[in-house]
Amino acid sequence: MAGKILEERRITYLSLDWLVMGFTNGMPEVGIRDTLFPDEIAERSWPFLQAMLESMIYVETDCVIEGEALLPGYMAELIKKHPDNIRICFLGYTDVSIWKKIEQIKKFSTGTNDWLTDKSDDYIADHINNMIAHSKNIKQACEENHIAYFDTSDHFDKAIEDAVDHLLG
Repeated sequence: MAGKILEERRITYLSLDWLVMGFTNGMPEVGIRDTLFPDEIAERSWPFLQAMLESMIYVETDCVIEGEALLPGYMAELIKKHPDNIRICFLGYTDVSIWKKIEQIKKFSTGTNDWLTDKSDDYIADHINNMIAHSKNIKQACEENHIAYFDTSDHFDKAIEDAVDHLLG
């Protein structure tokens, strides 16, 4: 999604996964690690991310921030402070076939640099189950905070297209 927006509008993106790995490998004493559940990462990294996002808003930098290390409740607070400066949506999958998702992951794996490439099907299935639970929580929080949520369970490409359209207006 971020790559599509970069291609269409030349708006750069920042993957929160990169930041998490920076903390994991460069500053482990901060306690933000890639082995934590997404909610834990989001809670621990929010003060840093909030300051970074507010700095980007202040200098009027357009950027897509992508990754699972954000929570709708935190973003709702930021939107209240800067309603004209933020477009946001969340993606997830709340009702997906585990084995269908494993097939998709393997099909769209980016090769040797993809973190799931060398993992067993059981490991990937466990990860998918965790992400289904996380997606259900995110979806509910999005509803409570009036933030757009796009479910990729059934029609992945259509959900991505709809999310891009939502972000680009």
